[in-house]
Amino acid sequence: MPGAGREAAGQEPLPPARLAYDAHTWKEIAHLLANLPLSLFGFVYVMTVLFTGVTLTLTVVGLPVLTLGLLGARLIGRFERGRARMLLGVRIDEPSPLPLRRSGNVFQGMWLVLKDPVAWRTVLYDFIRLPWGIVTFTVTFVSLFVLWPVLPFLARGLATVDRAMVRALLCPSDELERRIAELESDRGVVVDTAAADLRRIERDLHDGAQARLVNLAMGLGLAKEKLLEDPDAASAMVEEAHGEVKLALQELRDLARGIHPAVLTDRGLDAALSSVASRCTVPVTVTADLPSRPAQAIEGIAYFTVSELLQNVSKHSGARSASVDVWRSENRLLIQVWDDGQGGARLDGGTGMRGLAERLDAVDGLFVVDSPEGGPTTVTAELPWRDRTEQA
Repeated sequence: MPGAGREAAGQEPLPPARLAYDAHTWKEIAHLLANLPLSLFGFVYVMTVLFTGVTLTLTVVGLPVLTLGLLGARLIGRFERGRARMLLGVRIDEPSPLPLRRSGNVFQGMWLVLKDPVAWRTVLYDFIRLPWGIVTFTVTFVSLFVLWPVLPFLARGLATVDRAMVRALLCPSDELERRIAELESDRGVVVDTAAADLRRIERDLHDGAQARLVNLAMGLGLAKEKLLEDPDAASAMVEEAHGEVKLALQELRDLARGIHPAVLTDRGLDAALSSVASRCTVPVTVTADLPSRPAQAIEGIAYFTVSELLQNVSKHSGARSASVDVWRSENRLLIQVWDDGQGGARLDGGTGMRGLAERLDAVDGLFVVDSPEGGPTTVTAELPWRDRTEQA
């Protein structure tokens, strides 16, 4: 026998024939086969629910039906995006949810849904998908039995068209939607930061100046009682109370400087940063090249960023010298803080860097840390430049 002759000649038998498709190809095939039932469902949904809503817009129930239909289209779009992520590997961000709870009333909420571009693009996607779903299902199903050797190439080409349709019609509203999502995230950061600052101010008042003022009131009360009986003791108590007043005033000044320093308001960023640098335990050189003053909010964020960084230099760097450079480049305010310390600073190092990065990110800023082990450390911060509006 021929086979026996080959085995006798020492040749190994051929491996059995099999479908050499990888997992990615099978996912594309599954997506293409599912196109027909899902596109049929989407087309029927659009023609039934939305067509009914449009035709009934002259009646009382027309707009509510159309509104519910568009909300349902949003859900279909979410399902299709998930299917594309799972089977086609298309990474698409989910659009921002509609702020229906903040719309004010039912009619404003309906108008918000009726003008939603995400829902209407999903409607268009479901409307034009039926012919394409029939084509992809037919070609893929027939090729499984007739053209299976070339099916991976056919599936890749058909799936590429699907990817293009998903990206074109089911993506968020381009830059606007992405911007809305970023602003919603940044708003949460700003709210959390403001709440943390309020808690810090409350804690500093309660544990510092308020406690000293309570002790001052008690000391003055005792001195008043001893004023006639023991004038010398009363004088000593008054002297001690005077010292408490000085300390309380100093703590209140420090707290006010931490909220918003007067030198920043009166003389600008250059003088305020020089004041911060003078309190640093490391010699700091400050260079500020600003043709004008930025907006008050940007100026305040720049001040507190440098202040926090110089505190880190004092506490953690072990540096012998440091520098602060501030300048404007087109529509950006740039800050660079350098020190010759031991390095090793990181955003997740627990030194407040992460909080600074989040605070700058909330106003479209950037925060970059370059701090190799052994130093030096260079922290670069960017803020958007906005011109200052003088207020009376």
